Amino acid sequence: MISKDVKYIGVNDHKIDLFEGQYEVPNGMAYNSYLIVDEKIAVMDSVDGAFGEEWLSKIEAELSGRAPDYLVVQHMEPDHSANIDTFAKRYPEAVIVSTDKAFSMMKKFFGTDYAERRIVVKEGDSLSLGRHTLTFYTAPMVHWPEVVMTYDSEDGVLFSADAFGKFGALDVEEEWACEARRYYFGIVGKYGAQVQAVLKKLGGLDIKAICSLHGPVLKENLGYYLDLYNTWSSYGVESEGVVICYTSVYGNTKKAVEALEKGLKTAGCKKVAVNDLARCDMAEAVEDAFRYGKMVLATTTYNGDIFPFMREFIHELLERGYKNREIGIIENGSWAPTAARLIKKMFENSREITFAENTVTINSAVSEENLEQIKRLAEEIV
Repeated sequence: MISKDVKYIGVNDHKIDLFEGQYEVPNGMAYNSYLIVDEKIAVMDSVDGAFGEEWLSKIEAELSGRAPDYLVVQHMEPDHSANIDTFAKRYPEAVIVSTDKAFSMMKKFFGTDYAERRIVVKEGDSLSLGRHTLTFYTAPMVHWPEVVMTYDSEDGVLFSADAFGKFGALDVEEEWACEARRYYFGIVGKYGAQVQAVLKKLGGLDIKAICSLHGPVLKENLGYYLDLYNTWSSYGVESEGVVICYTSVYGNTKKAVEALEKGLKTAGCKKVAVNDLARCDMAEAVEDAFRYGKMVLATTTYNGDIFPFMREFIHELLERGYKNREIGIIENGSWAPTAARLIKKMFENSREITFAENTVTINSAVSEENLEQIKRLAEEIV
């Protein structure tokens, strides 16, 4: 229960088959839905298609014979919208509330836009349930174009759609920030400017709880969560430290990375995060790249290009608007090292990216000269 009138009716998924394997979700996923019980009853979003009956059973158990008056649809991604039509058939008198763009999507998903039983809302519109008044704030591209957030002024609850969400089911206890950060930069990260715009819109509200479509209800120390979202969406630096991301074919580039890690710590760097891109969770490496203000990319030249895992990693950063960072480079090539030049070219259209003056070039194995170069790179970065 979020408050006397606001109830949780979401579900946990431990057999998740979303994202086409792009994101590892060892602790499952929560699909959140909420119920506001007043003179009128509003259901806030539905859940993934695999959990329709469980969700409807929770609604019935909470209402003890009453029927919902509204289904508010904030986001049309199928893990939240799949049961709209099932709900509409179960409760034929209920009205669907959403944005015009969302109703256009419903037509595509379900073959109907519910023209005879809908309320189309836009920025600043309100819906009274009795004591509770819901006000709608559009949030386009956070992270789909139809998204709307809803504020309940009676209890100070912000229903935030996918914003402030995280990976992980609610029956597993874990730190919020780690999986919320990975979720943000994986799912929402490209749309920092749009998140900033929504945060500014919501800035004057008296928010006492944040109810996302994924993850726990946030009630305590809300400034912490809001500040992190502001940092992430403005591409600011969350933590002091250096992330090293590397690929190594025969272990020589890895030896250089180990020397650099030692050199950074000797030079006074308190936090060094190291990711082997061929073996780590790529989403974790992306998360680290955005968390820290400094990054070193170490990779081999491969077929006259950058090693594939490194190239893919850089693409992951670029499509999320990576900026406002310092990058150091270690390249390796037995006869024609070109990785450093190609890495810089990949970032040439990125904003506020600076490269360390000391680039380390390895010809096959790490030499004494390379170790001296690595020492200078470490000192420059720190």
